[in-house]
Amino acid sequence: MAPMGIRLSPLGVAVFCLLGLGVLYHLYSGFLAGRFSVFGMGGEPAGGAAGPAAAADGGTVDLREMLAVSVLAAMRGGDEVRRVRESNVLHEKSKGKTREGAEDKMTSGDVLSNRKMFYLLKTAFPSVQINTEEHVDATDQEVILWDRKIPEDILKEITTSKEVPAESVTVWIDPLDATQEYTEDLRKYVTTMVCVAVNGKPVLGVIHKPFSEYTAWAMVDGGSNVKARSSYNEKTPRIVVSRSHAGMVKQVALQTFGNQTTIIAAGGAGYKVLALLDVPDQNQEKADLYIHVTYIKKWDICAGNAILKALGGHMTTLNGEEISYTGSDGIEGGLLASIRMNHQALIRKLPDLEKTGHK
Repeated sequence: MAPMGIRLSPLGVAVFCLLGLGVLYHLYSGFLAGRFSVFGMGGEPAGGAAGPAAAADGGTVDLREMLAVSVLAAMRGGDEVRRVRESNVLHEKSKGKTREGAEDKMTSGDVLSNRKMFYLLKTAFPSVQINTEEHVDATDQEVILWDRKIPEDILKEITTSKEVPAESVTVWIDPLDATQEYTEDLRKYVTTMVCVAVNGKPVLGVIHKPFSEYTAWAMVDGGSNVKARSSYNEKTPRIVVSRSHAGMVKQVALQTFGNQTTIIAAGGAGYKVLALLDVPDQNQEKADLYIHVTYIKKWDICAGNAILKALGGHMTTLNGEEISYTGSDGIEGGLLASIRMNHQALIRKLPDLEKTGHK
């Protein structure tokens, strides 16, 4: 008798092979789709695929990654600002009048910087709200991919990631702070800025100076690459104020702090905040307080507020109220910024400044 064996049905072998091939095809095609999506070749837009995976479904975003992209955005915008200014072809025009009656100017530097900064951040983090000073032309989109690399100086200061819900985040961009001074070729005042607020509170701030290529950044409860100075003069402070209303502040400041008080008239809110800090820039003036008495936009101050807060400083309205970075794009109550001082005591010394600013 012949030895017993297992007889395989040719049809069964064929079915088994087809099933195996189907499984392999499914796994391999999924792998390729995942690889291609990194380059914007999947079903989603290329910009969305380049951002953090968690942000693609509106879930969470990593604040450390947001800081890295914000620094890159401020620098990319700064490159445009510098290039346009050095070409001396600004295409300057007016957007209208400010509340104080001054021309609200815009240049090619503002527009081109805004495009670089906005689309870099929007491509990396498509689920977050981004507010910017300049209009974003939807027909002029630019996909700018982030290489997902976090700079070493950020990794050194902020050693772990920090996830927050994407819906809680608002980004504020100022693509060119101190446009008036930019048109006058007063380059030291010019900055580009990015701020990230979570539930209305400023937590990430970046201020970049395009013409000295200095960048300050900080994360609240995280780390920073900038620090406060070793001392400040609270009795007879040097006060940095806007060039447009220096006289208005000077009158009240002299009454409050005495005749030894120094008023520094400067352009740009970013520049004024840096004046309070230890900044290695020979063109950066030093001040002890920053006071503003008129209406101001939130993209002008959010980054500076975040940096000061991260370093233990304060930026409030002249009534001492915290500034919320949600809702409207401006604040009415003026502002006072300080660091390593008794902020509330300073508020009590300046009871009439807000009224002065609305005269």
